[in-house]
Amino acid sequence: MVLFGIPMTALLGQLLLGLVNGSFYAILSLGLAVIFGLLNVINFAHGALFMLGAVLTWAGLNYLDLNFWVMLVVSPLLVGLVGIVIEKLFLRFIYKLDHLYGLLLTLGLTLVLEGVLRSMYGVSGLSYSPPITGATNLGFMIMPNYRAFVVVASIVVCLATWFVIEKTKLGAYLRAGTENPRLVEAFGVNVPLMITLTYGFGVALAGLAGVLAAPVMQVSPLMGQNLIIIVFAVLVIGGMGSIMGTIVTGLGLGVIEGLTKVFYPEASSTVVFVIMAIVLLIRPAGLFGKEK
Repeated sequence: MVLFGIPMTALLGQLLLGLVNGSFYAILSLGLAVIFGLLNVINFAHGALFMLGAVLTWAGLNYLDLNFWVMLVVSPLLVGLVGIVIEKLFLRFIYKLDHLYGLLLTLGLTLVLEGVLRSMYGVSGLSYSPPITGATNLGFMIMPNYRAFVVVASIVVCLATWFVIEKTKLGAYLRAGTENPRLVEAFGVNVPLMITLTYGFGVALAGLAGVLAAPVMQVSPLMGQNLIIIVFAVLVIGGMGSIMGTIVTGLGLGVIEGLTKVFYPEASSTVVFVIMAIVLLIRPAGLFGKEK
């Protein structure tokens, strides 16, 4: 079957590959949405912490002989601890300041982290073999089993995070603690600790995405640079702070980007930003954001 002169198998193949990229966009932008929506901080260090998760996964295998499944748990925890240290030492002093201060601070932390790891590992990619081998014949394409695992794992993590924040008492405390911390503290809740753990959880999601990306992308100290720009675009299109909007937008833009590679490959690297510009002109708060 042919559509617009292009075989349907090519379209479906790119759709699935776009869904894999969309899975990374969704889980990364979800971490950003959690941090911005609950803490009101623009975390530009998210890409560097994503990269740190991938580098730790590679280092765990090559230095300590820890396999992928162990690092799938250990690496996000370590990145989360790094996030807690960052929040304790730096971010807690700028919460009430303009967003620009948080942006500049996290950008500086990104440059430091990337510079340290670049001096250790260089800029050439480090290979990491997929923990799940083989592929499944879907009729229209051969789908690597590990990439299918990435899609399923990302969707499960994203939906679980949305459920906790939107549908549980813990999520209600988190939202209330950012809007009226004194009232929440009156109920015996340690709001500063809750805020610290929230930032740690948000960056742990970036670390988890880095673990999942290690067997798909070349592990490099610079691997988060280009990705974080797209992820910020996803966050803006979905709506700053909108959890479900971020998930849907991340997956959807990955698919659109994949299909663009079939119909007009030259625009595949810019289609996300074109969509962002259109959305901002029509709905400045984003597709799922709340107009003020």
